[in-house]
Amino acid sequence: MLQVAIVGAGPAGFYTAEALVRRLAADVAIDLIDALPTPYGLIRAGVAPDHQSIKSVDRRYHAVLAGGVRFVGDVTVGEGGVTVDDLLGLYDAVVLATGAPHDRRLGIPGEDLPGVIGSGAFVGWYNGHPDHADLDVPLAHPGVAVIGNGNVALDVARVLAKTPGELAASDLAAHARAALAASGVRDIHIVGRRGPYQASFTPKETGELGELARARPVVDLADLPGAAGDAGLEPGLRKVVGYLRAFAAALPDARPVAINFDFFSRPVAITADGGELRLTDERTRLEGNTAVGTGVMRTIACGLIVGAIGYRSDAITGVPFDPVRGHVVNDGGRVAARLYVAGWARRGPSGTIGTNKPDGAEIAARITADIAPGDRAGAEGLDLLLAARGLRPVTFADWQAIDAAEVAAASHPAPREKFVRREALRALAARQ
Repeated sequence: MLQVAIVGAGPAGFYTAEALVRRLAADVAIDLIDALPTPYGLIRAGVAPDHQSIKSVDRRYHAVLAGGVRFVGDVTVGEGGVTVDDLLGLYDAVVLATGAPHDRRLGIPGEDLPGVIGSGAFVGWYNGHPDHADLDVPLAHPGVAVIGNGNVALDVARVLAKTPGELAASDLAAHARAALAASGVRDIHIVGRRGPYQASFTPKETGELGELARARPVVDLADLPGAAGDAGLEPGLRKVVGYLRAFAAALPDARPVAINFDFFSRPVAITADGGELRLTDERTRLEGNTAVGTGVMRTIACGLIVGAIGYRSDAITGVPFDPVRGHVVNDGGRVAARLYVAGWARRGPSGTIGTNKPDGAEIAARITADIAPGDRAGAEGLDLLLAARGLRPVTFADWQAIDAAEVAAASHPAPREKFVRREALRALAARQ
């Protein structure tokens, strides 16, 4: 039997496990190892809490665990846990599917000031990720700047703008629910250095901004190219630009929150004046597809700045890492003998949740072509190693107990009330 360890219980890890089981059935044993006590990665802690239809893919992942893939949660691979070399000694193949959990830096003066937060941390805060539950998110000031022109920027703006009623059916963490209900935010700026034709928004996320109860999207008609050029766009982007044109044409109304699309704006510095942040940006113009500065500066007063310009993976001891591209060095998913990488850790943070499915299938095909089963200890050996190091992993049965407790704690219509502290999650696991 082939013994495989997959590090990372998010979409890339689950799709790789699913593909291996489909290929090898009873001839493969898989341990899915994660640093968190809970599975599902970005589905639980990254997808916006008001997008429950996207989160429902966790039913598919649940079926993978129920079908015999073993969940080994609350175990760090790297410092303070087990090493990649440990795993290579115990398994025939090891797959790194650790995602890209860290925010890319803005690279401008002032980005380390209080109140400047990366979108990964901010999204983790409102989704109840244990590492970000105590994040200080200042929401008293009316102004917020979100830097980036992708879907994450739209998610951040939308969650900030929604009413408590609009968020009632989400799995927003309780601390975020309370903070957002008391928020003084009224003027949200989505800041991007290029124009509408270069934005990475998708139609669903763009269109949603036109349906909010207390917020209206604001687009400057002068930032939109002539409509004749829309015909040559990819269909999804054409639909996005259509929404932006509709927002630009709409008359102002009484809704108190504005979501401003600030295209052709390149952030250059952040300063603080008392309790207020000032984002200085430079008006740009396009030369080809490149934004160049015009020398025209503007300042946005705000209490919170969220950088949403992308993510990078973790460097793992003993694993080659490209610090510029922010992912594991690999050749078509192979890192070294019997060591592979899948998902964002392989290719960088690109694509949708579903993009990880063919990626996982490709890695599963490589493993089955490269490796024959050996006589390594696999799960039994890992259990002995963890016990020797005083580590108690969270199992699938433990996760089911956590899941049931969260569902039971929810107030209708919320689907669950997340426990956000590792200690609380471990206590629930220990009780089952």
